[in-house]
Formats: sequence, C-alpha cells, structure tokens
Amino acid sequence: MKNLFSILLAATGLGLAGGAFAQDAVAPAAETTVTVAETAAASAVSALSAGDTAWMLTSTLLVLLMVVPGLALFYGGLARTKNMLSVLMQVFMTFSLITVLWFLYGYSFAFSGEGAIIGNVDKVFMNGITPDTMSTVLPTIPEYVFSAFQGSFACITAVLIVGAFAERIKFGAVMAFMAIWFTFSYVPMAHIVWGGGFLGEDGALDFAGGTVVHINAAIAGLVGAYLIGKRLGYGKEAFMPHSLVLTMVGASLLWIGWFGFNAGSAGAANGLAGMAFVNTVVATAAATLTWSIGEVFTRGKPSMLGAASGAVAGLVTITPAAGFAGPMGSLVMGLIAGPVCLWGVTGLKRMLKVDDAFDAFGVHGVGGILGAILTGIAVSPALGGTGLSSGEYSMLAQLWIQIKSVIVTIVWSGVVSFIAYKLIGMVWGLRVSEDEERDGLDKSSHGESAYHY
Repeated sequence: MKNLFSILLAATGLGLAGGAFAQDAVAPAAETTVTVAETAAASAVSALSAGDTAWMLTSTLLVLLMVVPGLALFYGGLARTKNMLSVLMQVFMTFSLITVLWFLYGYSFAFSGEGAIIGNVDKVFMNGITPDTMSTVLPTIPEYVFSAFQGSFACITAVLIVGAFAERIKFGAVMAFMAIWFTFSYVPMAHIVWGGGFLGEDGALDFAGGTVVHINAAIAGLVGAYLIGKRLGYGKEAFMPHSLVLTMVGASLLWIGWFGFNAGSAGAANGLAGMAFVNTVVATAAATLTWSIGEVFTRGKPSMLGAASGAVAGLVTITPAAGFAGPMGSLVMGLIAGPVCLWGVTGLKRMLKVDDAFDAFGVHGVGGILGAILTGIAVSPALGGTGLSSGEYSMLAQLWIQIKSVIVTIVWSGVVSFIAYKLIGMVWGLRVSEDEERDGLDKSSHGESAYHY
C-alpha cells in the first residue's frame, strides 16, 4: 500500500505539472494575476479524478455490503434458531457504533500525524475537511471518500469478532468491548501499518488488511472465546447451523463485496485494481476447491458449509497480497489456504480447546497469518509478483518483516482484548445467565424471535 501511495503521488504531481504548463502556454503572462489561495484551489480541482472517485465510492459500498447483510447472514445462518436475531443485532449495532466512532475520532488518529503508533487530533470530528478537500493519501479522490472507504474497513473488522463469542455474551458487553477495542487496537494498528506508523515504515506489506483486519479481529475473538467460556453443552451436543441457505447467501455477498475490499485498495480505477480483482477471484475459487477436496478425504463428502468456508478462507488469505502477487501466485496461495484453514477449524481448534463459535480464528486468524507471511514470497518478481518500489527485494528480509508484522498484531490485539474483556467483566459481566442462554438470546436479550410457526 505504501508503494502504491508513492506511485499515485508521483503520477498526480506529473499531471499537475502538465496542466500548469498547458495553462501557461495559453494565457498571456501579463493577464495572469492569481492569488495563492486560487492557485491551491485550482490544483485541488485539477487533481480530482471522476473515475477514481466513482470507483472508490463503489468500492466503499461493496465493503459495506460485506457487513450488512453479508457477514450478518453468514454468521446468522450458523447460529441456532434461538440465537439468530441476537447475532444479527450484534452485527447491525456494532456496524453502527464503529461508524460513529470512526468519524468522531478514529479517522483522525489513524490517518493524520506522523507518530510511530498513533496519529493526532488534527481531524477529530472531521475538522477542516470540506467537499473540496483532497485526500493526502490518495490525491485523486476527495478526503470524504477516502475516510468513508477506510471507515468501512473499521466496521467489517470489528464485526468479524462477533463470530467467536456468539450465543452466550451479553449484548451490552459486546457494545462496550467494541468501543474499547476499536479505540485501542484497531485505530493504532491501522496507523501503524497504513497511516505512517512503524510497520509501514519498516516495509510491511498489507495491501488490504491481513494484519490490520483479519489477524487483529481473530485474536480479539480468540481471547474472548477463552475468557467468556464455552457454550452450555459444547462438546456434548451437536450445535448445528440453523440455515445453511442463509450462510451460503452471506458467503456469496462476502465474495462479491470483497472486490471492493481488495480491488478498492488500489485507490484508483487502474490496472492495479484490475490485478487485485483477478487475484481475488482466482485465490478464492482455488481455496473453495481445495477445502472441499480436503473434506472428501477427511469426512468422505464435501459440504456446502465447507465450500462457503473455503471461499472465505481464500478471500482472507489473498487480502494482504492482492496488489502484490501475480495471478499464478494468488492461485498457489488459494490452493494452500483451503486445507490449511480446514485444519484451523478442525485439528487446531481441538488443540486449542476453545469454543470459537463460528470459527473466526480458524478462518480469519489462520488465513490472515498465512496470507501475511506468503505475501513476502508472492511479491517476488521472479514468481510473477510486483516487486518492491525500491527494487531491492530480498525474500528472507521481506519474510522477516512480514513475520514481525504478524507478531506485533497478535501481541497488540491480544493485550488490548484481554484488558478490555477483564474490565467489562468486572464492571458489567460478560456472560448471560444459564437460564437466559438455554432460552436463547433472541428472547432473553431482545424479547423477540426470528421465526414464528
């Protein structure tokens, strides 16, 4: 992403210079009396690309589609009937909460200032931003558009956590945790990797959120699943998804929306966006196939749940590499992602002895870690990748940078999440009562039912 921003800035500068030269050639010097303010305004207008702006608005809408209804239906279908609405409510309200917090202060601390860990208050409450203000990161689009695009990333990240502790957590605890975790984990990690922080400066490659989004959220979910405890009857009863039809619909919406997630991270309507688009298709399809093949060998037959999970695993794994790998590198990453994430929700889950209700860690954590590390390999020009803007690519050096970014994300999110859960547990409590859990959270927490017969 850092390399992309440099390219865009250089290209914009050439465009502005060319525009100024043409203007000088047409207008006589004696008739040109322009103030500094007018010059700056003219430069801002000339930098605007209608095509880039339209694509980024479309990409933002696609990412929002991933949250509501995409992830809501994916998770909701995996829940038991008595908890369907509670999952939808947690997704819906988390999305709303994070949206408000992002525009109040999240955007400012993530994308303003030059701190190694956190930004500054320059743009708190969207201060100083107008419809004519151009993004300093993506100078061909308005800053409002850039902030909205990045806000959609913050929303999907927080909502992913819901899948780990579903069906037994208090609704108020969810809201409190999301506010704390967003403030002290998501916002700093976004700045550290994308906003000018120390991992970005070190050269960590994360095109669309392998560390900032998937590992960050998965660790928060895993910590929560441990601290909140297992659902009543877990390991003794069969917890079957109540509607795999809804899960499949949700997975399909996630796949479609993910093109905004990955191709939109190109920041412009250009060839890089096209490459990220192709990589997303290829890796996801490959992971769907290999997950299903893995099920044939392990359980004798492929399942719809497995195919949907395989698709999400492919999407997660290619996310950090979407703009760095070539199509064949993406294909290999997808082929690896299927069986590795299948192991993540089966063998690894048993080893961890955790009730990660909808496998948030098994898919997003394992896939995110795998993708972040493999990005350091797939970026190699010898393997069809884009290489580095500096031209000084060393696979071992880049692999170490990628591994370091994974470790930092795991530790940062783990510590913040542990503290947040403990604080909320001491003040309000995390878990509903046993009677409320048996009755289902739809009725006990929200006083309604998803279905009436």
